[in-house]
This record gives sequence, structure tokens and C-alpha cells, in this order.
Amino acid sequence: MNILVIHGPNLNMLGRRNPELYGRFSLEDLYDELSDTFTDVEFTFYQSNYEGELIDVIQQAMDEPFDALLINPGALTHTSIALRDALEMLEIPKVEVHLSDILNREDFRKTDLIHDVCQARFMGKKLDSYLEAVTYILTLRD
Repeated sequence: MNILVIHGPNLNMLGRRNPELYGRFSLEDLYDELSDTFTDVEFTFYQSNYEGELIDVIQQAMDEPFDALLINPGALTHTSIALRDALEMLEIPKVEVHLSDILNREDFRKTDLIHDVCQARFMGKKLDSYLEAVTYILTLRD
């Protein structure tokens, strides 16, 4: 199983940005935890603060041998129709993940332009949201 993991804006600042909401671990710690927990999965990790770069990676994934996509679009969840459109074109399973519960935060975060083009959404459990998301992806191949 080969899973592409994409992170959007500001997620490179994990561990420094509001630890109560997002946790005290870094993005590298998150990558290590996924790789150590799911040893049979080959992960490709990508993070960018630029919307166009994220769209480019999603478009390139159409021609790559990925079995699934796990995405935390960060703030682009609430604003990016372009990111949503790129995800809609990708024909592999897509799972949205968030460290915090976006539905129980500020009103502007309750708008989710991504969820309807993904098979599932996991949120509100910090690192465990990711573990649940990958576990879900693995059930899709059975």
C-alpha cells in the first residue's frame, strides 16, 4: 500500500502553534509515528504553504502509483475551491484529516469545501485522527 500524505499551510509549524488544539508534536514526529505504526505502508509525505503547489502534487498523483491520499488541507479546507476541484479529479480513495475538531471551532472553520470529495473525514483527536484515517484506508483494500 502506497499512501500520499499532503499537509497544507502552517502545518509545518506543528509543536509551535497552539499546542492545546494541535498537540505538542512536530510534523516530523507525526511522519515518524505513521511510518513506525504502519510498517507495511509506504508513505510519501508532502507539505506546502502554497495552494498551487498542493494542487500540482495532487495532479501529479493522477499518474503515480498511489493507492490512497490522506490530506490535511489546513486553512484551505475552508477557502479553496481550486483544491477541492483537484481532489475531485483524483480517482483513488481520499481521506480528509484534521488535528482539531473543525466543526466545534470558530464559525468560519465550519465551512468544509473538501469533505464531499473525500470518502471519509477524521478529526478532533490530534495524532489519533491520523492513525484512524490510515486504519480506515487499509480497510478499503480488504
